[in-house]
Amino acid sequence: MKATGITRPVDPLGRVVIPVELRRSLGIKTDDLLEVFVEGEYIMLRKNDPKCIFCGSGEDVVSVKDKNVCRKCLEEMKSL
Repeated sequence: MKATGITRPVDPLGRVVIPVELRRSLGIKTDDLLEVFVEGEYIMLRKNDPKCIFCGSGEDVVSVKDKNVCRKCLEEMKSL
């Protein structure tokens, strides 16, 4: 893990602002989803990059009953 020396307060609603420099360097835009992970005493954030649960493709992915499926696999399932 790389230390940045940046600190931010937690507001009364539990929110923390991610500095614009980090958001730009990591390609995080307004309304992007972040996944939250906990390991020991560390909280980690990762930009959510949805992938198809069947083929792993990240192109043309839709949510079906809270699962990510690409349209190609969706069409294949329809033909079964």
